[in-house]
Amino acid sequence: MVNYKDLGLVNSRDLFAKAVKGGYAIPAYNFNNMEQLQAILQACCESASPVILQISKGARKYANQTLLRYMAQGAVEYAKELTGGKGIPIVLHLDHGPDFETCQSCIEYGFSSVMIDGSSLPFEENIAQTKKVVEYAHQYDVTVEGELGILAGIEDEVKANAHTYTRPEEVENFVKATGVDSLAIAIGTSHGAYKFKPGEDPKIRLDILHEVEKRIPGFPIVLHGSSSVPQDLVAVINANGGKLKDAIGISEQQLREAAKSAVCKINIDSDGRLAMTAGVRKVLTEKPEVFDPRLYLGPARDMLRELFIRKNKEVLGSAGHAWD
Repeated sequence: MVNYKDLGLVNSRDLFAKAVKGGYAIPAYNFNNMEQLQAILQACCESASPVILQISKGARKYANQTLLRYMAQGAVEYAKELTGGKGIPIVLHLDHGPDFETCQSCIEYGFSSVMIDGSSLPFEENIAQTKKVVEYAHQYDVTVEGELGILAGIEDEVKANAHTYTRPEEVENFVKATGVDSLAIAIGTSHGAYKFKPGEDPKIRLDILHEVEKRIPGFPIVLHGSSSVPQDLVAVINANGGKLKDAIGISEQQLREAAKSAVCKINIDSDGRLAMTAGVRKVLTEKPEVFDPRLYLGPARDMLRELFIRKNKEVLGSAGHAWD
């Protein structure tokens, strides 16, 4: 059993309370390898933002759970190097945990926060599964995110063909019965880079968000599937051999509005994948003689860092809040 505090990590409880009070959202960035992790930490240290490092079940399998534990510990020390010894608050979070066993294993390997995704289950089964994870996690002061409603789209091992909006009338009972620390809701965001069809005017249901806020005032709300699919990155990919047709995301203006409310955690994964892919493709197209991974992964890392700095400053509002 590895306690996350021994790794220098924090859980999300205090961060969320400060974010709700301050009207901003904590960035939750997914990573799978060292370059992505470096970019996230560089961006958040440079913009003085707290950060949630997210790992999916698939990413955990890809990177190896033991390596991830030491990467998380290294992330804390690296952040101190980047900030002259101060460091920034770092949460290590399991994204879309599919079952109790996965959540339990992550907690035992030093995660400071886990999500149990029972959103596809009947309401009472979702409550029972979420409560079981909460009861275990809270023994070790690990925070838990639950979910009500289903996001359409595909990302990693999460797939749904249809979107089911969160029902505001269910949130009070769910939060009270489970004891969760935060709640992911479905208000029109979607997983992946192909969120909407061409010609659509994507709108997230801020009316549902506001109704949820009324029913559980001040409670931390999470938005999944919140990548904006920047068209400049799509253009770079397509100009260098890619075939991303009709990749459309969530309006950053709408995310800014949501971040000023009780939404205190916004998940961004696809945008990071696009930035890395754009950086790699650009180098390999312009310099086909390159075969040193550092020469194409380095520029990709830099592109990702710049994207996340802008997200922290202009979209989430988390910049400058690392030491609140």
